[in-house]
Amino acid sequence: MTKMTMEQKRAQDAWEKAAQGLQQHGKDYMNDAKGLPALIMNSGLMQVMAFLEQKGGRHVTLGLHLRQWLHQTRDTPEDFDSFMEAMMQADSRKFQAVTTEAFAWLRWLRQMAAARQGGGQ
Repeated sequence: MTKMTMEQKRAQDAWEKAAQGLQQHGKDYMNDAKGLPALIMNSGLMQVMAFLEQKGGRHVTLGLHLRQWLHQTRDTPEDFDSFMEAMMQADSRKFQAVTTEAFAWLRWLRQMAAARQGGGQ
């Protein structure tokens, strides 16, 4: 079997998470996924993660999906409290690497959620 590139891994994970999110929360999940990168650019990763956790429901699911990916690729904690603590303690290089990876994965999630929504799954 051929080794997957990082882009392929992001795409596969986003495809799976989009299916879960849409199944659990419908079109609202897709709309939230589309807006998340801009929200992170304007407010920052930690503020957005806190916002998602505070909002509850589908927002918690989206935050969890992102943390699960970051756990796999950047060795950050998966649960909310530990993730936030780790980011508060991270040096600037680690924090930037995590944020950059979040943006890269979210680009795929936006596309995959829209494709799954439009394609009838």
